[in-house]
Amino acid sequence: MPDVYGSPASSAETLRVRIGTFLFLAISIYYWVPFHSFVDLTRESLLEPGGDNSNRLNQIVALFLFAVASCYGVLHPMRRGLMQPRALLAVLLLWALFVCLVSAHPANGIKAIILTTMVAVNASVYLLLPANERHFAKMLAISTLVMLAVAYYGVLFKPLLSIHQANEVLEPMHAGLWRGHFRHKNDAAVGMVLASFIGLFVLHRWSKLAGLAIVGLAFFFLIHTGGKTSTAMLPGILLLAWLFERVRLLRIPIAIGGVALFNLFAVGSAVIRPLGEFVSSLGIDATFTNRADVWRFAFTVIADQPFIGRGLKAFWQTEEVVFSGGSVETWAVRAAHAHNSYLETLLVIGIPGLLLTLTWLMALPLYHISRIPPAREHSDLTRLFLRIWLYAIYSASLEAFFFDGPNVLWFSLLFAICGLRLQSSAVLATEPRPLGQRMVAHA
Repeated sequence: MPDVYGSPASSAETLRVRIGTFLFLAISIYYWVPFHSFVDLTRESLLEPGGDNSNRLNQIVALFLFAVASCYGVLHPMRRGLMQPRALLAVLLLWALFVCLVSAHPANGIKAIILTTMVAVNASVYLLLPANERHFAKMLAISTLVMLAVAYYGVLFKPLLSIHQANEVLEPMHAGLWRGHFRHKNDAAVGMVLASFIGLFVLHRWSKLAGLAIVGLAFFFLIHTGGKTSTAMLPGILLLAWLFERVRLLRIPIAIGGVALFNLFAVGSAVIRPLGEFVSSLGIDATFTNRADVWRFAFTVIADQPFIGRGLKAFWQTEEVVFSGGSVETWAVRAAHAHNSYLETLLVIGIPGLLLTLTWLMALPLYHISRIPPAREHSDLTRLFLRIWLYAIYSASLEAFFFDGPNVLWFSLLFAICGLRLQSSAVLATEPRPLGQRMVAHA
């Protein structure tokens, strides 16, 4: 029987494609639709430290997917390309482990490091699973449509668990805004922006109908989440990616300068009064939806231990912080995180950890992009990775998702970075080859 390339397929290759298809869809849907979906936000237990832990089934499935992905990666001909750059990742994880061991809650930190490693491995293997680029687009379309179906199912048939209610214990002010199966309307908005990028890719590489359906459904849901930042960032990132792709001189200013400026105006307005007044004069909420209180509190904590940090998952929502009583006069003690990935990284693993993280997530992708061959520089595949990467590093200025386990934006950022690295190693093939082989021809 002929395979997807038009030549007789070996039984081993057919088996690999089938396993790859199953594993790709399983991993995608796991991150898109976690087992702790449709959370009841009216539960008083959410106010307690650790009151929203994931269930055991979720952990079992995560371990199973990690084990299968690891085996697939180890047996793959291009296994040398997994978990790169290994030296940098090893130093970063060892530093994070050291910080966690000397923190107040080492067990939480060790668990977070294990989850980070699992997500990084899954992201590394993810792009080796498709048989080719069309197969990749098709599987992305299927998994994204599954996510959208679940989100709309929730809104239509489980509105109390899919639309924010006025009796929620944490943020009743969001009543009426859609969140689907996601925990929060901001998480839903992020998911819909990612789905829109995927829809545009699917439109060009597999099916116009499926691509348009994904973009249309995602954008309609996005509007109903009330996520103003994500809604504004969708066209903004498309424009920035277009400029980034075509004007080389703007690449560093867009990726590094733009993110730095965004953080200056956002976080800076919380601690620098004249800057906050200037931002307010522009008609912008200088508190960034009350994030300013969290940022000011985070800075006071960072000032105590700027070098070593507090440890992953060892500060926010711990008993020492939540039940600090009158010693800390701010509602921010109940925050789940710093609402800024860069600030959060500085708080939990200190200055060395932040520098290593910025090297991994920002500097190296810029380097890989600069090495992408001209023939692939403007491809739909490169464009997809670029849009996801830019969206993630900009979104990190308002949300904390670095090292956040099964977070769909964190996973998407990691596989996009892997994709950019693989694209930088690509050479034009004279005949069709599997997606991973065409992106990592030297491996």
